[in-house]
Amino acid sequence: MTSRREWALVPTLLFIGAVVSVVSSLGAPLIPTMARDLHASVSSTQWALTATLVVGAVTSPLLGRLGDGSHRKPVTVSCLAIVSVGCAIAALASSLAVLILGRAMQGLGLALMPLTMAAAREHLPSVRAGRTIAALSVVAAAGVGLGYPITGFIAQHLNIAAAFWVGCGFSAAAAALAKVLIPPAGSRPPGGSIDLLGAALVALGVVGILIACTEAPQWGWLGSRTLSLFALGWAFIAAWVVHELTVAEPLVDLRLARHPAVLSADVTAFCLGIAMYLTIVLATQFVQLRTFGFSASVFVAGLTLVPLSILSASGSRALPWLGRRIGIRRVIPVGSLCVAASLVFFAETGTELWQAFVSMGLLGTGLGLTFAAMPGLIVSAVPARETGSAMGFYQVVRFVGFSLGSGLCVSLLDSLGHDGVPTLGSYRSTALIGAGLALATAAIAWWLIGRAEAVPGRTDAVDPRWALEEGLVAAASLEMFEPDLNGVTTPGATGGPAAAEED
Repeated sequence: MTSRREWALVPTLLFIGAVVSVVSSLGAPLIPTMARDLHASVSSTQWALTATLVVGAVTSPLLGRLGDGSHRKPVTVSCLAIVSVGCAIAALASSLAVLILGRAMQGLGLALMPLTMAAAREHLPSVRAGRTIAALSVVAAAGVGLGYPITGFIAQHLNIAAAFWVGCGFSAAAAALAKVLIPPAGSRPPGGSIDLLGAALVALGVVGILIACTEAPQWGWLGSRTLSLFALGWAFIAAWVVHELTVAEPLVDLRLARHPAVLSADVTAFCLGIAMYLTIVLATQFVQLRTFGFSASVFVAGLTLVPLSILSASGSRALPWLGRRIGIRRVIPVGSLCVAASLVFFAETGTELWQAFVSMGLLGTGLGLTFAAMPGLIVSAVPARETGSAMGFYQVVRFVGFSLGSGLCVSLLDSLGHDGVPTLGSYRSTALIGAGLALATAAIAWWLIGRAEAVPGRTDAVDPRWALEEGLVAAASLEMFEPDLNGVTTPGATGGPAAAEED
């Protein structure tokens, strides 16, 4: 690649990453307003956020397989075009069903980040590729938090439709840039068949469980419809597990959970994913409440999540320093305790607006440490040939956790409120339930990592900076870095801290 083309590729990839991150967050602060405009309940309107996350969970491994090799560029362009159309549909929506459809189409953007990392890895020199991948990971974290105040500002000064139209324009621009500036990928052997049945089974299972959780306050937690949907959802999940264990080319390789370190990362990602979106929904709704909240605007509600964005990115940057002092595997329980502290603080305060900012800052610190440490935990535990599959499983369970947290929060608020109406007590009780989940996550992670043993050829002394980068690369279904005898980094086998020295 020429230096000019290389110079243009990096900002293009970063722009795509920022756009899909911001578009994916076109939801939480706007839920109360959209519910009023569409004459729908808040719990039903919450699906405008949940649908995006469910689609992201299901399509991440699919697009990773479909976007392998020469298909990467057309898949990236096509998905960005679909995201743009989804934004237009959401902007024009006059009913909740149409809005949810548009938001579901936008969920494809969440699955594009591994493809941008794959493009950086293939078309940039190794040193610059590593830095670009690290920058993309920061953009992914920062974009979600920054998307809330940006869309809130637009919605407040114009309207909700304008926020989606802006997303439509930027997504279309990203698609055009991808078409022009992302080079065609080199030919690679086919990545195998695409497990569409597995994707359908897990999607039906997750959606069934989410509907049951969302409607349980109205139907009754022990009502026949609620129990039937729970049973049906879990039946689909069980069928998915059986299918994944028997099919030749599974959506994700569930057998990798036999590694205690991998299981620890997956359990932590799932539970903290629930806690993350439970807290986001709590905070953005609470600060807008006129009764016992702060009567803040949708823009201010979005601003409360800026500390989450900034400190999650800062926490990930602090991982190498902290990992060298306490060990990368001990970081996850510490981060989980930070998440628990954020929810306890939220439950025990709620009298001043600044307290919501502090809660989000604590949450961002905990998530920055844990989500940055998990790739390193996986990389240090499994052979290089299994790292891509292990990271694919991790991505799926994390997005499923996001989805459940989004739906479960509103359900708990209604169930713990008075006659199905959330109260101050229900907000505090829901926060404490989330804190309990985070505390349990810290204990489980501590127990599981105590059982984890490094695979021969791997070591716990893996440099956290290298482990984070390689884990992110593995999420893009790429091979690991390996230093050759001349110190030049090449794709290959186990690699290690020597690769990080080059950076």
